[in-house]
Amino acid sequence: TAREYIGETDGRKVFDLYSGTGTIAQILAPAAEHVTGVEIIEEAVEAAKVNAAQNGLTNCDFIAGDVLKVLDTLEERPDLIVLDPPRDGIHPKAIGKILNFGVSHMVYVSCKPTSLARDLEPIQAAGYQVDKVCCVDMFPHTANCETVVSLTRKK
Repeated sequence: TAREYIGETDGRKVFDLYSGTGTIAQILAPAAEHVTGVEIIEEAVEAAKVNAAQNGLTNCDFIAGDVLKVLDTLEERPDLIVLDPPRDGIHPKAIGKILNFGVSHMVYVSCKPTSLARDLEPIQAAGYQVDKVCCVDMFPHTANCETVVSLTRKK
């Protein structure tokens, strides 16, 4: 569902924020110009680097660090942003920094509907509209559900 919502990545620069072991980044890399993954858990970043190397992907970089701080150090400007934050969602100051990139399209993958709803308020207030939403039951027989949201900046 996330891949479908992301859409075309040919020749585009993509930020995969809260990238974990880089699964989404590596799905996008074959067509993208470049993918930058940012994840706070160092072991996950190391696994992402190993996975990318094993898959022959040379256009992926994975950075260990807090998205809030790492965004200040990135010189590259993305064309597309994928967000897959932890259950607590995105730090409010990080949302501002993400919005400052002004990308036309973002995809937000959330595992907690309440943090998603909270984060969507400032994102929508900044001129993004929700295009599509889909719930994906990744955890059968539990109360947990992943939500994938496609957002486009209003023109």
